[in-house]
Amino acid sequence: MKRSERLDLLAELGHYLRSGGDTELDAAIRQSSIENQWFTEENIRSSLQAIAAEFLDRDKLETWLEKYPMADPGYPEKIVAIIMAGNIPLVGFQDWLCVFAAGQQAKVKLSDKDKRLLPLLVKKMGEWRKDSWAYTEFLGENDLLKGFDAVIATGSNNTARYFEQYFGKYPHIIRKNRNSVAFLDGSETMPELYALGRDIFSYFGLGCRNVSKLYVPHGYNFDVLLEALHEYRDMALHNKYKNNFDYNFTLFILNNTPFKNNGCLLLTENTALQARIASLHYEYYDHMAELDEKLIAQQDDIQCVVGKSALPHFPVIPFGQSQSPTLDDYADGEDVMAFLSVLNMFREKAV
Repeated sequence: MKRSERLDLLAELGHYLRSGGDTELDAAIRQSSIENQWFTEENIRSSLQAIAAEFLDRDKLETWLEKYPMADPGYPEKIVAIIMAGNIPLVGFQDWLCVFAAGQQAKVKLSDKDKRLLPLLVKKMGEWRKDSWAYTEFLGENDLLKGFDAVIATGSNNTARYFEQYFGKYPHIIRKNRNSVAFLDGSETMPELYALGRDIFSYFGLGCRNVSKLYVPHGYNFDVLLEALHEYRDMALHNKYKNNFDYNFTLFILNNTPFKNNGCLLLTENTALQARIASLHYEYYDHMAELDEKLIAQQDDIQCVVGKSALPHFPVIPFGQSQSPTLDDYADGEDVMAFLSVLNMFREKAV
């Protein structure tokens, strides 16, 4: 398949998702939500629609790929192993998309938490174009990962160290834990704070693009923020989320930890970027220069920054948009397509 044919097929997949899919997709969504209670049907469909809108639009794909000149032999010459996370639905889709768009074969190790959705999408593409099967191989649970030219692996800080040891001799992208932050200045409107709630609560806050830390000026009045975020109170009706909320609530009380509570989220003052599920950390700042310095000191652990003002050293995402990445928004800032475009420099394949 030539690049134009691969883009046509991706666009067809986008049309399939935007039109609601079919009974087979419905069944995969239901089964995924049964096997992983964090994957509600609403969240899965939200992820699918975001993918269709941002990653599977023909014009956007064309514009994106124009920046990466590379050979297009019409068949896979390289094999790229992809080890996917499973924290939110289809979190590894962009990595697979990049490998497919580059005309290379993806050898995919799925997370057991998200093992049905991507195979179903690849199956649909194979039904429309049989030659597309050559571009993706899914490994079974007990299959060894071997016979690859490069690796893209996503995991925790602990697994990242293991990945570095095992895959360090190959061309690789290895990702670890990152978190996203937001900053407020006290001038935000209720609609803006409500939009911030999407950055916090989407996918129950389990994604690296979910805001887990707030920076607020000294003297900040939390009442308006807590009121706006109370609009997401239905989150507490989800059993697993409610269990985490109750656990944190009890832990804060037992440890005499001061906290703010609106019934669906617990806020505590804490310098750490990562917060427990159903909780949010906050930290004070005095001026924007100080805030910028705080973020620079932690830039290797920050995925994205949400706010309404510009910062000197960070792109700032508008409220409500953190979980709507575009094709150019690469996890950890690692340009996957640039990485794939230079793979032809490495001729020896692993065995």
